[in-house]
Amino acid sequence: MPSWFRRSTLPAVAVATAAACALAGCSSGSGAPKPATGSSASSSSPSPSSSSTVRVPGGVELTDQGARLPFGRPASVVFESTRHRGTVLQLTVRRVQQGSLSDFKGFILDDAYKRRASYYYATVAVRNIGTGTVGGVPVPLWGVNATNTLLPAVDFTTRFARCPSATLPARFPPGASLSTCLVYLSPNRGALTSVSYRPSQQYNPITWTGDIAKPSGTEKPPPRKKPAPKRSG
Repeated sequence: MPSWFRRSTLPAVAVATAAACALAGCSSGSGAPKPATGSSASSSSPSPSSSSTVRVPGGVELTDQGARLPFGRPASVVFESTRHRGTVLQLTVRRVQQGSLSDFKGFILDDAYKRRASYYYATVAVRNIGTGTVGGVPVPLWGVNATNTLLPAVDFTTRFARCPSATLPARFPPGASLSTCLVYLSPNRGALTSVSYRPSQQYNPITWTGDIAKPSGTEKPPPRKKPAPKRSG
């Protein structure tokens, strides 16, 4: 059966919570809360340090921390996959669509978290506009729900056709680009409110917001026009 690995949700304020879910193929039970600096968080959100030596190319203007962007507008950010490996990435959240439980037909939904979550698919673009080579790590974007909880993108162990996800290639050199789709699960059918670039707890996140498309097949059909009354002869 298709499966994905366990990923933990991290509250944006407390940066710790009980572990989230995964589909079949991961260990059972709930994991302990983990800080943002732990191995689980650092693997999916490398942090630019205060002593970063990443060079910003001439003509590239970094997006201010705390910026609130609409879907489709790019942000330019310093990104370090390790302490001595970094570059400048251009990140764009193009659009977000809400999914449905039926999209996961064939996956094992073996606990209430998975069955009672809300599912969201974010189409994103990444481009290396810096001078360094990075890669081999997840795209550094988180979902944020109505309870201000950071939601890591699901790490699939097989292809999910509804929203094909990919990490950055092992080598992602200057000029390289990637278009992918990220899946976020929000607990207890909570609503996704934004997508966020937040590489560390101290970083004032850059967020994208906009209209989120409803699940496919749920759109209401346009009202049928009533036929015009026949004229009497």
